[in-house]
Amino acid sequence: MSAQRMAQDLPARRRIGILGGTFDPIHVGHLALARSARAALALDEVRFIPTGASWQKGSVVADAGQRLEMVRLAVADVAGFRADDRETRRSGPSYTVDTLTELRAELGPDPALVLLLGSDQLRNLPTWHRWRELVSLGHIACTQRERVSLQDLPPEIEELLREHGRQALADAASGSVVLFSMPPVPVSGTALRAQLARGERPAGLLPPAVLEYIESRKLYGRTSAR
Repeated sequence: MSAQRMAQDLPARRRIGILGGTFDPIHVGHLALARSARAALALDEVRFIPTGASWQKGSVVADAGQRLEMVRLAVADVAGFRADDRETRRSGPSYTVDTLTELRAELGPDPALVLLLGSDQLRNLPTWHRWRELVSLGHIACTQRERVSLQDLPPEIEELLREHGRQALADAASGSVVLFSMPPVPVSGTALRAQLARGERPAGLLPPAVLEYIESRKLYGRTSAR
């Protein structure tokens, strides 16, 4: 199943990609996923939404304000990318279903909301709060991330794909589950934080403005000299 779209088959309605995560820190892999999704799915924009209080992951290193600022710096000069602070302003756990509900109320019934996931998140989707409601609020688009396979998925996800899987996004506000491809980008937040803690400077894996922000505030432990 592929969501690659031809230029002559652009949808009539606006399409907004939603990319959530802790972004602790945001890195080139996140940006590559967003760029690939925008091209493959004919997205008009991608909103990066850092979590406030993550209910599934353990503690994060940078606080919500710092992670939001890093996202803002990373996307500041990229047309069609924007940071969204709604989850960092929300009290309590950050649930994706609440975020999509808010966006649907703000934007109305017409725009297509497209939740962008990596294969690790798709496999874990049945553990999410009210996850079955997501396709009634928007579409789901997934790409393979690192070495997490899209084969032999959990039974609940196989059922979801049987009911909602499509070759390409329907020109509708919600209801499709599609796959899209992206080039491999071997980077992870865990590895980056370990490198920064060792005093390394992984310049090729972080947007320059983000690396400067990390160094200026001495986030993630030791930082190396320039």
